[in-house]
Amino acid sequence: MAAKVRPAVVVSRYDLDSPRALALLVPLTTENRGSDYEVSLGKPRFLTKESWANVQGLMSVGHERLIRPLGTVTSSQLVQIKSALSFALEL
Repeated sequence: MAAKVRPAVVVSRYDLDSPRALALLVPLTTENRGSDYEVSLGKPRFLTKESWANVQGLMSVGHERLIRPLGTVTSSQLVQIKSALSFALEL
């Protein structure tokens, strides 16, 4: 991920009283490996190519690294991302 701006879905809750200024992100990729760790997003309006949310790449970043919102995923896609996170983390 170094030296590259990557679109991602913010999956952490909005919390004004959080002890750290961190956000949890699921990065997006254009490479589909056909795994249960990826959620198809189709071709969102805010991206140029068909994309997948890669829950195996879950990461935290400081709020200062969040550049700008590009768009939103649908509620159905968010449910699928949450389900894939549950699978990946055995929740």
